[in-house]
Amino acid sequence: MKTDQTHPAPDEPTLAMDAIRKSLQPCMQCGTCSASCPNAFAMATTPRELWRLLQLGFVDDALAAGSFWMCSSCYTCTLRCPRGLPLTEVMAALRRLAARCHPEKTGDNATFYKTFLDNVRTYGRVQESALMTSYFLTMKSPTLPFAFLPLGLRLLGKGKLHGPSGTQKGRLEGLFNHAATQGDRT
Repeated sequence: MKTDQTHPAPDEPTLAMDAIRKSLQPCMQCGTCSASCPNAFAMATTPRELWRLLQLGFVDDALAAGSFWMCSSCYTCTLRCPRGLPLTEVMAALRRLAARCHPEKTGDNATFYKTFLDNVRTYGRVQESALMTSYFLTMKSPTLPFAFLPLGLRLLGKGKLHGPSGTQKGRLEGLFNHAATQGDRT
């Protein structure tokens, strides 16, 4: 009698979600992350609420909320977490998971996020004018730049827009390569 049964290996999103839930398991729902987050006001679901959804297994609800797209990766939540949880890394993992599992729902957020990272990879820092030019070209909407025109003019008037600079070009390549291999594991 043969008892050895082959079980299918878990798929990539399942492994990623398991890693996310394991990271959040010690969360005691104190709310420090939400109170510390500079973007919590703009999130449909606060970080604390997001962690609870994930702890309880409501992955689809957490991904549908999309709050992780509003995370600016400032690491304030991670630094202030009394349990020392890697909350900013969880937000990044959720962005990757959403892009893999529901690319049709990520829309403009994922496009901007990818364009932003490509810009930093190319220039070594954010080059605003090159970033927005790439984003507009990627979006293929001839009217989209006009929506940003008032903001762009205000930033230009205050000297906040800078032209491309190649001083740091290529210096972050190792970091991006390392992050790409780490992202493949989560």
